[in-house]
Amino acid sequence: MTRTIRLRLAYEGTQYSGWQLQPGQATVQGTLAEAIRAVSGEEIRPRGSSRTDAGVHALAQEVSFDTSSALGAGTWVRALNARLPSDITVLAGEEAPPGFDPMWAAVSKTYRYRIHDAPWRPVLARHLVWRRKSRLDAGLMQTAATALVGEHDFTSFETTPSSRLSKVRTIHRLDIFRRRNGDDLSDAEVWVEVEGNGFLHNMVRIIVGSLVLVGCGRRQPGWMAEALAARDRPAAGPTAPPQGLVLLSITLDPSRLRPAPAATTS
Repeated sequence: MTRTIRLRLAYEGTQYSGWQLQPGQATVQGTLAEAIRAVSGEEIRPRGSSRTDAGVHALAQEVSFDTSSALGAGTWVRALNARLPSDITVLAGEEAPPGFDPMWAAVSKTYRYRIHDAPWRPVLARHLVWRRKSRLDAGLMQTAATALVGEHDFTSFETTPSSRLSKVRTIHRLDIFRRRNGDDLSDAEVWVEVEGNGFLHNMVRIIVGSLVLVGCGRRQPGWMAEALAARDRPAAGPTAPPQGLVLLSITLDPSRLRPAPAATTS
């Protein structure tokens, strides 16, 4: 009998070409598939809720896979953690309704981007931040960010070319603030946290790159609304590097824990 196991995964993406399986490349999905094969001997392609890009991290990637093994969810967690490399870990596991697809069930995702702009270089967090030598004005960045909250066409904030038919997404919140505690000294980092119902390819990183232009004084806050209205990729700012981005959390719709209808999936 086939069962569906649901996992919550965390990983540092530095050594991986993103989540999605790619021939000849080290990916999180491929590494997890290898660990599953080592545990049960099954050739399984796990399903993820977000296709994080190369070098991007995650603290709460939702994953599921179908298995014929009789192992309980707790045993799967322990067995996978014994075989996964040190930069990937399973935080939790449980049995889910048959065919549970976390991408279908996800109704919102929250990402955090870390920018280190203190006079000194980051040491402990150097692989997890975007290092900027000039001080940013987080207040101006927050003012500019208000233009992006709500439902909009985000064509200007997607890497081209793109095969996505709809560029309309909804940002529920977009907060910019200085981190005041943690591993580094006070005020060393600016954090950008964004929650939305979905994101285009590199959308969060392009938003961050655009906000940095405002924060360093090269653009005025009102420019962000102009870039959004242009619906043209060159109108927005550069794509921020991947290492500062982490998938922070995912909200699942309880009514979508079962597989999507065939028409919806297609």
